[in-house]
Amino acid sequence: MTKCAKQLDEGPGVEKRDRFLITLLDVLGRRGMNANDRAIVGLAMGAHGLVHTYELSIPIFMTVWLTEFGVTEAVLGSLVGTGYFLFGAGALPGGILADRFGSRRLIAACLAGMGGAFVLLGLAPGLWTVGGALLLWGAAASVYHPAGLALISTGVQQRGRGLAWHGIGGNVGIAAGPLATALLLLVLDWSTVAMLLGLPALGAAVLALRASFDEQAAVEKTEASSSSAPNVPAIERLRALFRRSVGLFTAAFAAVFGVAALSGLYYRGMLTFLPDLLTPLVTIDLPIDLDTGRYVYAGLLTVGIAGQYVGGRLTDRFSTVHALAAAFSALGAIALLFLPVAQTGTAGLLVASAVLGFSLFVIQPLYQATVAEYSPPEARGLSYGYTYLAVFGVGALGAALAGTILQYAGPPVLFGTLAGVAGSGVLLSGWLALRRSRSGTAV
Repeated sequence: MTKCAKQLDEGPGVEKRDRFLITLLDVLGRRGMNANDRAIVGLAMGAHGLVHTYELSIPIFMTVWLTEFGVTEAVLGSLVGTGYFLFGAGALPGGILADRFGSRRLIAACLAGMGGAFVLLGLAPGLWTVGGALLLWGAAASVYHPAGLALISTGVQQRGRGLAWHGIGGNVGIAAGPLATALLLLVLDWSTVAMLLGLPALGAAVLALRASFDEQAAVEKTEASSSSAPNVPAIERLRALFRRSVGLFTAAFAAVFGVAALSGLYYRGMLTFLPDLLTPLVTIDLPIDLDTGRYVYAGLLTVGIAGQYVGGRLTDRFSTVHALAAAFSALGAIALLFLPVAQTGTAGLLVASAVLGFSLFVIQPLYQATVAEYSPPEARGLSYGYTYLAVFGVGALGAALAGTILQYAGPPVLFGTLAGVAGSGVLLSGWLALRRSRSGTAV
């Protein structure tokens, strides 16, 4: 990547096509980044987009699996939830592995594992093999966020810009991945679609291994060498991790961890079966037989991009804990009103879905900024490791919870339960806000 960028910069006979690419890179912020920055950010954007492509395409496949395997929502929710749990649970060991072996190699392994998992998914002869493929995907995907964020933080000089483009890459996967899956399912069976989705990650893994950049370009060499500490025995690393974790988990940070976990429970509980729930609510008669819920779901996630942007702006303008309480309040109200509004007709469904998608993603930058406020700088990486454990690991219980409630009680009870989850988030965020107003500080 670096070599190619250098050729674009210094090549004696630049073709029109190359001039256009240089201009495009300038528009996208290239002038503020050197070749090393661009190589890292390009890899991280692609990998981040693929992680979320796979994560949010799974609920699309679930609409097929419910019929294909004749399985109940409770069983399928638990099976999928196990894969999602590994997606979160591997964040902490992923951070440790990134420090030990380097982010580039770990991201390459992540991409190879995800691609291989989806190829295996396409070859799966039965439900339990599907479960095994999802477990492999969850384990592989779990290492990306700590490895990718660590790579940007240590290798990119323009760190803020790099993080912004990294988020955009994730947003592209969030929006385009489920839509591409739904469109492919129009013309291909789900097994073929799964295998086709796995191919880009396998190709990206090869590119990651061949990429050339300095992972420590943005930090002092002494700092980089001391942070890796390759000769420290494993038992000492574990002891140090335990001591740092004990020091991190003050009462305030424990509340922040709870806020992140509640956000993850709501997120996973709402999205896992949503495509299947949306289809019966669409009242438009179409000339062809379409699973319309898949496309409403993809549109909902696309609206979430705007939500993430607004959430990021809110962190700059308001107290994060007050904004969190307001966001959880909105999510609670949406859970209570979604079905009544959606059942008024297709227009009501589209409005309710757009509001839900926007609000689901507004909250993400808010809790991410709150984590930074309630953790010391020297434990920031560890604090985000625990955050992803809460959001994706603890939050994975939302898939099993949703499946069980849908099987035995139905959608109204599920949405009511999610409103209760959001209400708990309001209480925790309110406690943090009250504590801050009394003490005047976050930590």
